[in-house]
Amino acid sequence: MADDEMWDVTDVQGTPTGTLHRRGDGPVPAGAFHVVASVCVVASTGRVLVSLRAEGKDYPLAWEFPAGSALRGESSRRGAMRELDEEVGFSVLPDDLALVGRVVEDRALFDLWITRVEGEPAPTVDPEEVQAAEWVELDEVHRRWQAGMFAGPWNARFDQLWDTLRERVREVR
Repeated sequence: MADDEMWDVTDVQGTPTGTLHRRGDGPVPAGAFHVVASVCVVASTGRVLVSLRAEGKDYPLAWEFPAGSALRGESSRRGAMRELDEEVGFSVLPDDLALVGRVVEDRALFDLWITRVEGEPAPTVDPEEVQAAEWVELDEVHRRWQAGMFAGPWNARFDQLWDTLRERVREVR
């Protein structure tokens, strides 16, 4: 993540408006959005990968699925692929990702993607982004979420997407 990264400003449907927004310049304008993409990686064992945000980030030392903002000209899917590679060192192909759902937030469109990997490969974390990553049962994700251990924005995301996510994890493992 760089402070000079640029995001496409979109409408509520995710269509770019032609305006760019620089990370760190405050929120996108009211009524506009930027795309945030995240990936739930499901191992063939049925466990999922969670990452602990680095100490220097917003929501330090809170859990999440690897996530970040899509950059200028980047689709949600491509942003999800890039973030997954940058944060935990996993490379996936576009067709490896399936959309779980979208949450319309105050100024962001949050897309949760899901992918499956064979076994439980060891993540290679970027220490500027991620303190640690581990494979856990989905019930453990739920427990951590309910205990307030996930980054704040995940509360509304899980409120809207949890049932669908749980079903999709069962389908792909």
